Amino acid sequence: MTSLSKGCYNTFFSHIYIEKEILHHKNTQKILRRFPGAEIVEISHYKDIFCRKGQNFFIQKKCPCLILAKKNNSMIYEGAPVCQSFGNNHFYYTSSVMNCIYDCEYCYLQGMYPSAHLVVFVNLEDIFLEVEKLLTLHPVYLCISYDTDLLAIDSALLYVKEWMEFCRKHKDLTIELRTKSSNWNTLNYTCKSYNENTPPQNFILAWTLSPSEFVKAYEKHTPPLEERIRCAVNAINAGYKVRLCFDPMLYHKDWKSIYENFIRTVFKQINGEQLFDVSLGVFRISQEFLKQMRKQRMDSVILQYPYENDNGVYHYNKSLTHEMIAYMECLLGEHIPKNKVFVWKETTL
Repeated sequence: MTSLSKGCYNTFFSHIYIEKEILHHKNTQKILRRFPGAEIVEISHYKDIFCRKGQNFFIQKKCPCLILAKKNNSMIYEGAPVCQSFGNNHFYYTSSVMNCIYDCEYCYLQGMYPSAHLVVFVNLEDIFLEVEKLLTLHPVYLCISYDTDLLAIDSALLYVKEWMEFCRKHKDLTIELRTKSSNWNTLNYTCKSYNENTPPQNFILAWTLSPSEFVKAYEKHTPPLEERIRCAVNAINAGYKVRLCFDPMLYHKDWKSIYENFIRTVFKQINGEQLFDVSLGVFRISQEFLKQMRKQRMDSVILQYPYENDNGVYHYNKSLTHEMIAYMECLLGEHIPKNKVFVWKETTL
């Protein structure tokens, strides 16, 4: 996505709603400087805007507003069964941002949230404090970009650098930043801002990669595959730990040839030996989210597929799932050691 204002009646974030309590917070002021022309509206609580009845997710998605708020109560959550834990016993995630500037057809956010507006919680310091409390009990593996794409909007927030600095201070903390972005400028700047000129080795950059056919058809506003690959290569060369996520795999009548060409394209440019690891999984989603998404996208080939329901999670039938995973494992085996490939399977539910 090259412009936040492309194809909208208003520009992205033409209106910014701010909770009165955090109007003068340093992160609020930092973000506002990025949008000098935005109309500012003071509110009492973010849910007054975000949770209103009768909202149209897809109209809002064309030109969402930005909501700045304070996160209260619990800030850290245990990882869900549909997510990869990568063998970590203490697997958590946190949401400093709710919603995403991308518009992927299969994204669960459209089934989870009532609004397409982005909510940014400015009190990062409180989230850091809660992580530090957990760290007194045990090591923590923390995903910080599940309910958004943090790197994609970091030019406005500058949160990635803060998370990296926090990560560098805590050796028992491992952070994963999942992204489809090609925002290398942010990563390059962040890396060069350190005196030792190397990123923290307990901070993992995880790129979700999809075949070009699926990027064009189902991942609206996201960078092309080539740009994501280029960004991942730059990150590897700069010393970042890089994970590739071939997840979710999507079924298509020509899925075998599509994924064969896809893997060939990826590893023509990326040396598998330089990767931290690889994630692999088929499309799966909570039954409650899919129910809502099907109402909104009646013509979606992905969402209207006759999935199997296993303990409240929809996914492809076991036979197809096993075939798709086995085929991808075979393709990946030519480029990366088997012990570096982490696979989600329906038996893990």
